[in-house]
Amino acid sequence: GGEAGEPEAQVRFYTWEEIQKHNLRTDKWLVIERKVYNVTKWANSHPGGQRVISHCAGEDATDAFQAFHINPTLVQKFLKPLLIGELSPGEPSQDRDKNSQLVEDFRTLRKTAEDMNLFRANPLFFSLYLGHIIAMEVLAWFMVSYFGTGWITTLILACILTTSQAQAGWLQHDFGHLSVFKKSSWNHIVHKFIIGHLKGASANWWNHRHFQHHAKPNIFKKDPDVNMLHIFVLGDTQPVEYGKKKLKYLPYNHQHEYFFLSDLLSFLVPCSHTLPDPNTFMHFFPLWSRLDPSRVPQAILFLESHWFVWVTQMNHIPMEIDCEKHRDWLSSQVAATCNIEQSFFNDWFTGHLNFQIEHHLFPTMPRHNFWKVKPLVKSLCSKYGVQYEEKPLGKAFVDIVG
Repeated sequence: GGEAGEPEAQVRFYTWEEIQKHNLRTDKWLVIERKVYNVTKWANSHPGGQRVISHCAGEDATDAFQAFHINPTLVQKFLKPLLIGELSPGEPSQDRDKNSQLVEDFRTLRKTAEDMNLFRANPLFFSLYLGHIIAMEVLAWFMVSYFGTGWITTLILACILTTSQAQAGWLQHDFGHLSVFKKSSWNHIVHKFIIGHLKGASANWWNHRHFQHHAKPNIFKKDPDVNMLHIFVLGDTQPVEYGKKKLKYLPYNHQHEYFFLSDLLSFLVPCSHTLPDPNTFMHFFPLWSRLDPSRVPQAILFLESHWFVWVTQMNHIPMEIDCEKHRDWLSSQVAATCNIEQSFFNDWFTGHLNFQIEHHLFPTMPRHNFWKVKPLVKSLCSKYGVQYEEKPLGKAFVDIVG
């Protein structure tokens, strides 16, 4: 009994076989540091969205939990009412015969990174980064007010605003991952300002999709980034699946050709789903004398969309894309991502997404510290024979088409 004489609550123990049965939409359990939680009813209240937590149902979610939360101690308070028991003493800490020593070494690596203060952001870096975006926006408006809307001015202005919009996209990504401030609320506020006021997009929409991608990268039915809605077939297994089922929504043997048109076509169709203005088509051919300055915002979106797509896809599309294989955190993230060689231009052009492996392993780590943790990650991958792929920027673009 306790101090007041009440009987102690009896701890229930569960096996992995039992836990893995609870991975349904209406029945979700997961394990964090050997403790078993029933998140079925709470999943809809999860700040990161119900799908991202549901993707870990029936699994050991310890590494995913640590990866996404900057204050695990605070979040544990929300988990406490959901606790239903623990793993049986004879059960391994990892499910499905995962390499326990690899998992342990990765967690040691994370602790080393924390001890090196690699999760602490440099305020000057992000202040200067935001400053250079605002400076480009101000310069663009100054050019319009001072030089008017001549064609030379218009083209320069479109390039400047395309650059500022692309860089704002990388910056909102930092705050969305809670990698700048120590408090989640401050990150969320600035994230909503940048993505909402500088980008004109929804922070909730971004969170809903992007965290799923990070939890299960390149996994069909779990990563929305590889759900191409029958426009493309990806990986090695999906083309075979479509072939067996005789699904042919498009000529997939030509998808490497219509890939270049996909941005243009999706951009030309307005959000209202009405037919596009026939005059719109002529505005994207090099007949500059016929361009209308009022189309500049559309031209900016068109140019930026290509910048965004090529940078974001070069790290994932050439990698393994398949169904869930229930790998450990390190192996699953590295199998789905690759790095691009470091240079000042590559860092700036990609928003440090050239360090995609490090970013996926440690999503809350400030991007200016990726280069510091990179040698540790490469060493751990080498120790366990996990392929760590890095390539030049040009080859990365070519590999997308390949």
